[in-house]
Amino acid sequence: MSRTESSMVGLGTTAPDFQLVNVMTGNTMNLDEVRGPGKKSGLLIMFVCVHCPYVKHVEVELARIGVDYFGQSGEGPIAIAAIQSNDVEQYPEDGPEPMREQANRLGWRFPYLLDAAQDVARSYEAACTPDFFLFDAEMHLVYRGQLDSSRPRRKDFGNDEPVTGKDLRAAMDALVAGRQPDQEQRSSIGCNIKWREA
Repeated sequence: MSRTESSMVGLGTTAPDFQLVNVMTGNTMNLDEVRGPGKKSGLLIMFVCVHCPYVKHVEVELARIGVDYFGQSGEGPIAIAAIQSNDVEQYPEDGPEPMREQANRLGWRFPYLLDAAQDVARSYEAACTPDFFLFDAEMHLVYRGQLDSSRPRRKDFGNDEPVTGKDLRAAMDALVAGRQPDQEQRSSIGCNIKWREA
């Protein structure tokens, strides 16, 4: 299990647009459709996958965050979408059907998008799973970094800290309250995105 840090894209960066299929519905969605109708406090884009131990470590908390901020059908204060960008030819366990099974098992209500060409991961400069990008209502990046300080336990690293989502939640709570998140942010750590061979 390789450890890769997020690239810590510059704060203030504008969210790139995209056209990706939501594996839960079969519909193609762009950035505006993911943002949804009405004035939201922001948008959370999460690069995740099915097989990564780092994602498995936090996936239940991602479901809780979905309930708390996205709601059952997007009526919450922050829009959320998960994107899977790993090469599904080399990693079929991250393909559309396993993605649907993962989302259904966890009760994820937010869109789960497949970035088969990996263009969206490159445009966001995503580096690992999980990798989090939180944008304000004007689609400017205000948080990129870790969910929290917990890490899956392995013989040579990891810790026993509980998964709370406190770093990401603090940033989202700030947006909902009309404040800018703290700019002191720690990079996310996870498995590297599995890029297609050139």
